[in-house]
Amino acid sequence: MTPLQFDRVSLEFPGVKALQEVSFEVRAGSVHALMGENGAGKSTLLKILSGAYRPSAGSLAIDGQPRAFQSAADALAAGVAVIYQELHLVPEMSVAENLFLGHLPQRAGLVNRRELAAAAQRQLDLIGESIDPATKVGRLPLAQRQMVEIAKALTRGARIIAFDEPTSSLSDREVRRLFAIIRDLKSRGCAILYVSHRMEEIFALCDRITILRDGRHVETAALDTLSRDTVVQRMVGRELADIYHYTPRPHGANALVVEGLLGPGLAEPCTFTAAAGEILGFFGLVGAGRTELLKLIYGAATRTAGRVRAADVSCDAQSPRDAIAAGVVLCPEDRKKEGIVPVRSVLENINLSARRRHTRARILVDETWEQANARQRIEQLRVRTPSARQLIRNLSGGNQQKVILGRWLSETVKVILLDEPTRGIDIGAKSEIYTIMQDLARAGVCVILVSSELPEVLGVADRIAVMRQGRIAAILDRREATEEKLLRLALPLETAKSS
Repeated sequence: MTPLQFDRVSLEFPGVKALQEVSFEVRAGSVHALMGENGAGKSTLLKILSGAYRPSAGSLAIDGQPRAFQSAADALAAGVAVIYQELHLVPEMSVAENLFLGHLPQRAGLVNRRELAAAAQRQLDLIGESIDPATKVGRLPLAQRQMVEIAKALTRGARIIAFDEPTSSLSDREVRRLFAIIRDLKSRGCAILYVSHRMEEIFALCDRITILRDGRHVETAALDTLSRDTVVQRMVGRELADIYHYTPRPHGANALVVEGLLGPGLAEPCTFTAAAGEILGFFGLVGAGRTELLKLIYGAATRTAGRVRAADVSCDAQSPRDAIAAGVVLCPEDRKKEGIVPVRSVLENINLSARRRHTRARILVDETWEQANARQRIEQLRVRTPSARQLIRNLSGGNQQKVILGRWLSETVKVILLDEPTRGIDIGAKSEIYTIMQDLARAGVCVILVSSELPEVLGVADRIAVMRQGRIAAILDRREATEEKLLRLALPLETAKSS
């Protein structure tokens, strides 16, 4: 009997057909990939599976029985767990409380804290994480929060588990551990639905694949019958010969000068320069200090030493407001938490920063400008949205990222800091964002790119800075940089010596 089957599932929102008659099955003891561009319908399908949405037409069946979940609790009771890319944890509660939220062990009507701590420790040991169960989740780095989310799903003993971009914030070690967990679940007969944009993961882990495009089912097949190029072509409906679009370009004077910068997350002062028209990539392992460095430059974290200059203008930013005024802007790694206002429209999110320069009497919003600017950025960046009035939380991750870029294109930008700008988005949207980066560089903007993906930094950057344990280990020209060199420089010194 097939554990999970989608039968002509459709879902419509006002003005949008999110899914149109999607049918496929996920077999027991298999890992089934679900791929497609952002907006193809993958997340919508997972929300139907989790009980967050109900289909407009069609049905899903669990063990051959049609089911219509009313809530996530219904799905969990049926043995279904969905682990989303955007985490569903309570930051002010402990790791242990998050793991067993809704089924906390009790004694005499009170939470049994000793049993809770022991059960949480067993679950963390199972996934190979050395986290104190009493730690509040909000204090953990993003990668560890992701592992807590995975552990939470496993506490429910689910037989059908869907993973939505589970490795987007994990280190290589954590990815290997996750794959071991998934393979163990597969050996126990679980049905695994795996959503990822990382092609190497799909081919290393999955048995079968379903490809969606524009809300429609394109193909379901055994992975060993398809090549990577074929998968990409069927996802995007066209061939993508070169997704990076790199072309050499002249560089101007130094647009960003960082001297002796020190603060939280850095082990020693950081010094580097980047020119107008240059793309400077920063590569490193999770926890190397790259995000912390960008936040210090942007004024989102407090410096303890050092100075920053942007195009010969002092940028000793005490806040992001100061940095923006100096022409330095940031697209943060955690776009849902730090990059967008989810309860506001696409129009408002685009105009959020630049509207201060387009108000009348300093209080009246210039609606004509706002509508024209939003329309221009939506067209320029090819944002997929039914209208500028759509809530941004209803857009795919790639389109949310484009809206954040549109916000900064509405400003006069000298330096743009991009922290994992393609995390969790499909190859077609990645290609479009790489084009935007190259266009910005050609226009004389200094682009600073943080990425955990070696092919990405090698593909788009003019130079690559490697960070290791809170310090800049080296800066290489793209002509001398290789995957082996970058990885060796990024490894902790003890590991690098032993290898």
